[in-house]
Amino acid sequence: MPTTPLTDEPEAWPVASSTDLHRDDWVVALRSDRIQRPGHLEEEPFRRLVLEHPGAVVILAVDDRERVLCMRQYRHAVERRLVELPAGLCDVDGEDPLEVARRELLEEAELEAGEWTHLTSTYSSPGLSNELMHFYLARDLRPADRGDFVPEHEEADMETFWVPYADLVTAVLDGRIGDAPVVVAVLLAQARGLAGSTTSGG
Repeated sequence: MPTTPLTDEPEAWPVASSTDLHRDDWVVALRSDRIQRPGHLEEEPFRRLVLEHPGAVVILAVDDRERVLCMRQYRHAVERRLVELPAGLCDVDGEDPLEVARRELLEEAELEAGEWTHLTSTYSSPGLSNELMHFYLARDLRPADRGDFVPEHEEADMETFWVPYADLVTAVLDGRIGDAPVVVAVLLAQARGLAGSTTSGG
């Protein structure tokens, strides 16, 4: 029996037509594609919606006391104020995601990190969007001046706070935190032994 490779592989199915449903000067757009199975072009094309997204970074910032910098931010789509991590869009063409992460940590948290570890990159919702999220662990934190950056909209109402890493793991496992990037970053760092412990801190 042939062995199926345990890895994602690039593949593109024929697109019979593509129509923009929404596109403006923002970085995210929505289009409707009619696609076909390769080798079955006699079949009727079927529709798939695609949310074009430039990608994003998520930063798990852990200090020397094994505390994680968290944020509480309102998200209109789910009508909830979520516990999140510093994050942002990769909205500058060609910019290295690590540089995006450095900028977002500075702008959102007024912090710089002397040590960066790439945890993983994952597609957030591949059935609908091409968004690729890059996860980083940031350590050796120090205060920094974010310059003339001024938070706006939801960010202007955002609360920042520090949480013991073990408490954050417990909150994730208990289902009290529903933001997928937090879940991915926290559990992956724990599984790789890069942050925290299993003992709750104060």
